[in-house]
Amino acid sequence: MKASKVCRIGLQPKVHTRGTCKAIPRSGACISQCRPYSSYNHFVSKLEPTVNESLPESSLEHAFTLAVKDNIATTDVPTQCASNILASHKSPYEATIVRQLRRRGARVVGKTNMDEFGMGSHSTHSAHGAVRNPLSSGEPRSAGGSSGGSAVAVKLGDAQVALGTDTGGSIRLPAAYTGTVGYKPSYGMLSRHGVVPYANSLDTVGLLAQDVQSIQRLVIETGLAEEHDPNDPTSLPPKTRQRCKRATASLPTAPERLTIGIPLEYNIEELDPSIRQVWQLASSVLGEQGIRIVPVSLPSTKEALCAYYVLAPAEASSNLAKYDGVRYGARGQGGDKEGETLYSETRGAGFGAEVQRRILLGTYTLSSEAIDNYFIQAQKVRRLVQRDFDRVFKVANPLYEPQHFDLSDMDASTPLEDKRGPAQVDFLLCPTAPTFPPTLRELEDQNAVDTYVNDVFTVPASLAGLPAISVPVPVQGSQLPAGLQLIGQFWDDRRLLEVANMVQRWLKA
Repeated sequence: MKASKVCRIGLQPKVHTRGTCKAIPRSGACISQCRPYSSYNHFVSKLEPTVNESLPESSLEHAFTLAVKDNIATTDVPTQCASNILASHKSPYEATIVRQLRRRGARVVGKTNMDEFGMGSHSTHSAHGAVRNPLSSGEPRSAGGSSGGSAVAVKLGDAQVALGTDTGGSIRLPAAYTGTVGYKPSYGMLSRHGVVPYANSLDTVGLLAQDVQSIQRLVIETGLAEEHDPNDPTSLPPKTRQRCKRATASLPTAPERLTIGIPLEYNIEELDPSIRQVWQLASSVLGEQGIRIVPVSLPSTKEALCAYYVLAPAEASSNLAKYDGVRYGARGQGGDKEGETLYSETRGAGFGAEVQRRILLGTYTLSSEAIDNYFIQAQKVRRLVQRDFDRVFKVANPLYEPQHFDLSDMDASTPLEDKRGPAQVDFLLCPTAPTFPPTLRELEDQNAVDTYVNDVFTVPASLAGLPAISVPVPVQGSQLPAGLQLIGQFWDDRRLLEVANMVQRWLKA
């Protein structure tokens, strides 16, 4: 196939602070002067995990250690989003997802490092410093972002499961770079109440683990996927959950009854040849197991990345407007000059360079002179991306009416199944990231656009709100694994996890 070009958990836990500070500023921030826990800098605070004896015996039998990303609220340690503006911030309540997992036996071991407010692809934009990939034997490499600390905690065995958030690939990309499993559920499935928002229409809470089975047990077998949270306006209502569940309940998972699609547009020029080879090899292995492999066309994929980097910053600029040192956030040290905005010093000193960049970008795209040419057009592209996914999946999206397939839009090289159009599929298989993790030195020489390209394969599923999971695959002759991504139809999470579990077993053999 021809490569295409892409547009650019217990009571009174023992708390270990991130380090010792030489001095504590008036704002309470002790971020930059603290000594990291390890050479990988993946924790920002640690807890001595304790067992909650009030839990039922069934939960105690399945107790597991849990690391929590630093933008998910906890009451026993601060929630800082890796930002100076929230330094030492203590949440008055705990995120729903943390409480739900505690009831299932979770013992929280600490909060993990991340890109500030989730804005980044390499966990380098953090007031705590960059997270480093434990797979690197020489120069330190990227651990992926923004949930890099969570991925490293799982890889090193510091936690059996880690919570992350995925806005455009922030769980799947770190999973691919660290050789772990990263799962982003269908939008609205897991509660976001208590998660500091980045982009509300895209933010999704997900899980990282060493294997798919651990995630499968937590999400499906314990009924986590069926819990509606009335405190989260984006949590799917109970009636809608039941309707979506009925739509996917009887679908097959036997390999000989599955069809997996290979998106032609995902074969981009920037794709590393070794990752392309692993992708092709994995397709062959799945075919040998009885799964039918077919090419599919997702023509709007080429514009998905551009649309995402208009929509996400726009929502971020709105969400972060409240961090002014008056309503939220630590006040800056300097006083505001006469005639200046009250909170100019606070925002300038509190936000890092990448957050400032995205706020400015988002503010511009929402301005009266630019909203029509950028934000509105990006919303239209988002609908096209969702339409492309809906028409290639066998199962109809339970939230929408089925749409007709316009043959004139698809790639000319896509073979037709019959006169009605090309073959439809159960899942899509593609790489998670186009390259292996770059070194931190290489990242210093990259501009913002070069960095954003790392999200090219993860962003489309985020725009459409679809479930996706990254599974690690060994690469012959390399110490670094590749991540392969499976994408499913909306609310087809149960089957997605079952198939991903099989794929992980087959590709390990």
